[in-house]
Amino acid sequence: MRILIVEDDSVLRGVMQRSLADAGHRVDVAASVAEAHHFWCVQPFDAVLLDLNLPLDGVDEGAGGAQLGSGLAVLRAARARGDRTPVLVLTARDRTHERIAGLDAGADDYLGKPYDLAEVEARLRALVRRSRGTQDRTVAGALVLDRHVRRFTLHGLPLELPAREFEVLWELMTPPGRVVNKRTLSEKLSDFDETLGDNALEAFISRLRKKLAGSGAGIRTLRGLGYMLEAQAAPPADGMP
Repeated sequence: MRILIVEDDSVLRGVMQRSLADAGHRVDVAASVAEAHHFWCVQPFDAVLLDLNLPLDGVDEGAGGAQLGSGLAVLRAARARGDRTPVLVLTARDRTHERIAGLDAGADDYLGKPYDLAEVEARLRALVRRSRGTQDRTVAGALVLDRHVRRFTLHGLPLELPAREFEVLWELMTPPGRVVNKRTLSEKLSDFDETLGDNALEAFISRLRKKLAGSGAGIRTLRGLGYMLEAQAAPPADGMP
């Protein structure tokens, strides 16, 4: 997953970033309202981890919003422009009014501080599953993705993939049968200082096709639309029509 962390506490932000990155996710961080607005507008994310209490950076939310924290402005702006990215709001455990305000502004879930980092990742996975209609375990032919342990298996054996190929296949399997356009794949695999070009993306797709040969799962190119991973019909047995 590609995750945006919006948190002004540098220590907490760094701990969460390292934990999620070590779990195999691509993580971007924002420390203020301005950074969060910018990143969320220019980069698609699978999920956003949002602290409500952020530096205002001159953003005027009105009296009520300012009391609750300027993270509400970021969330409201995203929902107003039609962005439905799953959002996990971080709040102080004893501030019920913050949790209510976050949910009313469009958050999908909340977690009180202090929290366990394993629970943060589990809740983010659950939000993404819910938003895409997927399960922890997804199957296409002999290819299986277990999201809980972030592992692919092929014919029952671990499928070891380089990081970028893993991310491409993860996206195509979330869920299978979904058309993923080149721009979405490129943006999720790119960094802010490095853009993944079409040639590199096509090379990843080509290598994945070779590794999936004979698995009953294939990547189909839909010209002008993008790519789709789908289960393929098994070839007929010898002597059968």
